[in-house]
Amino acid sequence: MALNLNRPFLLLITLSLSLFHFPSTTSSRISTSHTTTTLDISSSLYQTHQVLTFNPDLLQPSKNQEPKPNTSFFSLHLHPRESIHTTHHKDYKALILSRLARDSARVNSLNTKLQLALYNLSKSDLHPTQQTTIRPEDFSTPISSGSNQGSGEYFTRVGVGQPSKPFYMVLDTGSDVNWLQCKPCDDCYQQTDPVYDPNQSTSFYPLPCDSQQCQTLDTSACRNSKCLYQVSYGDGSFTVGEFMTETMTFGNSGSVNRVAIGCGHDNEGLFVGAAGLLGLGGGPLSLTKQIKATSFSYCLVDRDSGKSSTLEFNSPRPGDSVTAPLLKNQKVDTFYYVELQGISVGGEVVSIPPETFTAGNSGGGVILDCGTAITRLQTQAYNSVRDSFKKLTQNLRSADGFALFDTCYDFSSLSSVRVPTVSFHFNGGKSWALPAKNYLIPVDSAGTFCFAFAPTRSSMAIIGNVQQQGTRVSFDLANSLVGFSPNKC
Repeated sequence: MALNLNRPFLLLITLSLSLFHFPSTTSSRISTSHTTTTLDISSSLYQTHQVLTFNPDLLQPSKNQEPKPNTSFFSLHLHPRESIHTTHHKDYKALILSRLARDSARVNSLNTKLQLALYNLSKSDLHPTQQTTIRPEDFSTPISSGSNQGSGEYFTRVGVGQPSKPFYMVLDTGSDVNWLQCKPCDDCYQQTDPVYDPNQSTSFYPLPCDSQQCQTLDTSACRNSKCLYQVSYGDGSFTVGEFMTETMTFGNSGSVNRVAIGCGHDNEGLFVGAAGLLGLGGGPLSLTKQIKATSFSYCLVDRDSGKSSTLEFNSPRPGDSVTAPLLKNQKVDTFYYVELQGISVGGEVVSIPPETFTAGNSGGGVILDCGTAITRLQTQAYNSVRDSFKKLTQNLRSADGFALFDTCYDFSSLSSVRVPTVSFHFNGGKSWALPAKNYLIPVDSAGTFCFAFAPTRSSMAIIGNVQQQGTRVSFDLANSLVGFSPNKC
């Protein structure tokens, strides 16, 4: 596909294809056991103050697990964004607003990616709305202050090159192309680490235009027989540069040679702090596919904490995992679809039409995404879940809505409270009960908490990272299963 950097595009597409492969399953009755759980209000509010004053310089270097002999096990530490890059927001409310704005752009990006894939289109196939040249300054506004945009992303630290040099990279299950900022910089944003210099690495190899990796890119071009790449995101962020292979080192766990990765010379948008991005989607250029991982797992710690957890490749799934089938979309192999059977609130199954969560001719279904913060449910499903929750919390003091949240509470006079449990249900009577802090989150430091789900007009639902916090999510790629293991960080 030809590279086109000079035109904005307008996308108006409807969905109409049936493109999913479903493992054979037998439907069964949803069972529930959890009715209420405790929300620790004091602890949540304490963290809203701590995250604004956390000093990344005080972050203790974490020790990666020692390599296991004769295995392909890799382990990396995983950090919430604010733990490595100082926030400059005036208060927690401002931090949350910026996170939610970024999150909405993220969701739009995923939906656009799905729509393009359903119709075998790329952005360069679309007609421009006007003949306008895109200037660098058109994309510079989000990062002009150099401050942390609070996107809620998670970072991991990997080594790149020979000799290996460590870089913080964003973890992203919703994209495939790996990339990092690269000297010489035509336009680079602020990052925590020094910018990668290919001249300082003996393993740097620019890919030729006829290489398989170059041909696999959605958007590419050729210059001086070298492959160029471009990846753009829904918020206006993008990266452009040479496509190369490099050696990647996973802490003390080992290294892999000749991993295809973008060497970005022009990178703009809301990536502040990270050196680049690790694509962990299901496509052929993702890190998981390139290192031939049969599985990977992560545990996302609370975004407002300074703690860390691990990202692991080829590690066994915990024995107590609640498992569900992973579904495949024949048109967009990046996303990880999960077969969700239903949702319960307070031990009662919410009345939702069974086809709501089914991936079918509208391109719907439910995906797991670590880059999206707030879980999005189709509007009808969201309304039913929200109404069920409100019905069981009539004794709690309500508060005005906030940003995309329409159900909020005033907990300013409480230190803890019992609330209805929200659970996801899967085939075979299996359920994943969420901790209260994963669906009632503070939006300021004064005690306002909101029900952390949101509606979407898209037919595709997304289980986001706020709901995944504190749970080890294991992707068993070899057996097409996903596992949820609470308290395995």
